Amino acid sequence: MQKRLAKIILGVFTLAGGVSGCAAAYEVFDSPSQPLPTLSNPPNSTVSQRSTTNEFAALEQSVHQQINKYRQSRNLPPLALDARISEQSRLHSQAMASGQVPFSHDGFEARVKAIGQSIPYRSAAENVAYNQGYSNPDQQAVEGWIKSPGHRKNMEGQFDVTGIGITKNAKGEYYFTQVFIKRR
Repeated sequence: MQKRLAKIILGVFTLAGGVSGCAAAYEVFDSPSQPLPTLSNPPNSTVSQRSTTNEFAALEQSVHQQINKYRQSRNLPPLALDARISEQSRLHSQAMASGQVPFSHDGFEARVKAIGQSIPYRSAAENVAYNQGYSNPDQQAVEGWIKSPGHRKNMEGQFDVTGIGITKNAKGEYYFTQVFIKRR
């Protein structure tokens, strides 16, 4: 039996005076005037190829459904799922899984500005997680977010659209990124 590594690490981005940390917050950002570069997988990446993998799409859909079920239990409107936001979320999950960036919110502002090229927004927030050894990694990530005050604040925020990106590396670690957006 595979040794079960029950490791969930969660982070919530804070943008306050250029300082990031593990507390829930969201800021109003101005939509950018020029496109920003986005992350991509390095050629020798150990991240699972996900473009045609149904497993990740199913996990992303499951996270979306669980988040909306949670919001419904709090009498909050559901979040629409947007493919453009999910793509930015996937790129960040892939970058973390491959070691291109540390497990963190590094590049959050650039992701949001890239999203802003096609979706005018007022505010944004992000939840990230990773875990390994679970048969239900999506459920474990969402449950971890619900138990964390900062992540829960993002889940309950006045957002109307979201994107979710999930990937897995060669070690079997699942990486999750969910970006929340309040459109203008």
